[in-house]
Amino acid sequence: MANSSGLNRMGVLSRVTVAAITAGLLATTTAAVAAEPGATAGAPAAPQSDRVSAAAVSATAASGAALNNLYGWHTNGDIIGYTPVGGGSIQRIAGRQGWGWVGYKNFTQADTDGQPESEGWYHADGWYAVNSAGRLHYASNGPVRDLGGGWNAYNKVISAGNTGGGAPDDVLARDGSGVLWHYLGNGNASLTQRYRIGTGWNAYTQIAGKGDVTGDGRADLVARDRSGVLWLYKGTGNYRAPFSGRSRIGSGWNMYNTLVSPGDLTGDRRADLVARDSAGALWLYKGNGSSSTPYTTRTKIGTSGWNGFRGLF
Repeated sequence: MANSSGLNRMGVLSRVTVAAITAGLLATTTAAVAAEPGATAGAPAAPQSDRVSAAAVSATAASGAALNNLYGWHTNGDIIGYTPVGGGSIQRIAGRQGWGWVGYKNFTQADTDGQPESEGWYHADGWYAVNSAGRLHYASNGPVRDLGGGWNAYNKVISAGNTGGGAPDDVLARDGSGVLWHYLGNGNASLTQRYRIGTGWNAYTQIAGKGDVTGDGRADLVARDRSGVLWLYKGTGNYRAPFSGRSRIGSGWNMYNTLVSPGDLTGDRRADLVARDSAGALWLYKGNGSSSTPYTTRTKIGTSGWNGFRGLF
């Protein structure tokens, strides 16, 4: 059975680093480069606390895109966490944040209760993943939960945030025919029936999103087609039609083998985008609240070696 590391509310950020990191990091504009990832072995380290780092939170915390860790999954079942420490910089969390996750796919973080934490920010409180038998599992504080079977029908499962207009995060799933389905969160990690919301989504090789990019308060989605063009789907808040028509926001994105949004990594309440290139370097595109140019120029936040992770979320 897959395990979390016993964390109190998995998926949110570490309070352990609060005393060690100063608020001055908030003013940084160049992201520090994280250490290269590597598989871990042996018994897990002592459980880590997992609240938000003081360096990553502004003095006047407010709602917006969830401020989250970035996680990497190894095929040996280990999950390694990286916490934002200001200005887009990330720092590896000691030990493993999960182990025994062998044979899983489609990891995605989610804020399943849709409630802000005590400091006023929203954070993911766990993650969903699909195992080799097609069972959807959810990990948070306590035992891993089995939420049902049949999820091998989907080749992409992602929570892009609150895409249905309610408080909890919802789930999007693309089937083998390219149909996109919408599952709404019930507030306790369980999901509603699915709603068919689109076709033709097999045109995309990467789909990512985790909250508001454009500044209108609704969760958005980006998708890369086979030509390397990146498209923006603005959120509507309507659970039966959660995204508006697409708009082209860039080209040349085939240089990356992975695109993922863990949420806000910079503390500005905008969802950011993380891209991994073929050399294994990691790049951050900061969300800036614009529909026409939703991301700023890229910043390198990870040296070569990130291809060691089979998945990022």
